[in-house]
Amino acid sequence: MSPSFEKSGNELYEPLSLQRSFFTQSLTVVAFLLSAIALLPLLSLLSEIITQGIGQLRWEVLVSLPAPLGMKDVSNGFANAILGTLLMVFLACLFAVPLGIIAGICLAELGKNSIAANILRFSTVILSSVPSIIVGVFAYGILVLTTRKFSALAGGFALGVIMLPIIALTTEEALKLIPKEYRLASSALGASRFYTIFRTVLPAALPAVVTGILLAIARAAGETAPLLFTALSSQFWPPMLEKLGKLLQASESEAFFKTLQQLPATLVTPTPSMSVLIYSYAQSAFKEQNALAWTAALVLIGLVLITNILSRLVTNVHLKNR
Repeated sequence: MSPSFEKSGNELYEPLSLQRSFFTQSLTVVAFLLSAIALLPLLSLLSEIITQGIGQLRWEVLVSLPAPLGMKDVSNGFANAILGTLLMVFLACLFAVPLGIIAGICLAELGKNSIAANILRFSTVILSSVPSIIVGVFAYGILVLTTRKFSALAGGFALGVIMLPIIALTTEEALKLIPKEYRLASSALGASRFYTIFRTVLPAALPAVVTGILLAIARAAGETAPLLFTALSSQFWPPMLEKLGKLLQASESEAFFKTLQQLPATLVTPTPSMSVLIYSYAQSAFKEQNALAWTAALVLIGLVLITNILSRLVTNVHLKNR
């Protein structure tokens, strides 16, 4: 071993000089300060929403319909908007999650650098940067003009188009992070490419894929512009929930199947949502509705937070049981 190499190797075990230690600690402090400055707008926004919205947050707000203007001693809330938002986000997930994951697999595993994959990747990136109001106009032209009705189906489709590129791109990046040795080991054991992707690579990337889906849900749940063009709003319960209630109460098989056949038609009706309610209540001239807009914003953030926590718990349980 040469003396120079031995000297450089010993330097690895020597403590840093006072000058280098001071430089490292200074950069760490600067990084923390810049991170805190970057978080200030978020913390300020959350603080304002909690301060303004917590005063009106009561149980009756979460289980009541909006009260007519001017009426007192009547329960006032936005339960229909909560259920409408959950319904449309669910419809969007049915459309965007399978397509997004398949597109991510095609980009990362099947096509990679082929011409078709490059075109698909370019199209996905362009779609991810399209303003949400343009997506709303697109869904309006595709579904609202076709059915001649504002509907939950059109709203779910618009939200799904917004979610699709986020899920596809995060799935692609998540699959790229899986080491190549996973694929080689699976192939060495005789597994097919299809089996390797869906039983080895995709489960290993599941936490990152779920994170991408959650980011997409969080963005879709807060979108307002596309829902103004597609789902519009309503002061009543989403019709699908009323039909589901009748479906559960139907005692005769004939009534059950008749109600079941009417269920798809309930998706083609105007449906309330939290984001549209916040938008309209925030512009209202009535202080009661202004206060409810803050409370609705607080509830919407809480729903997104609960979805994140539950998904993390489910993912962790899945990984521990593998």
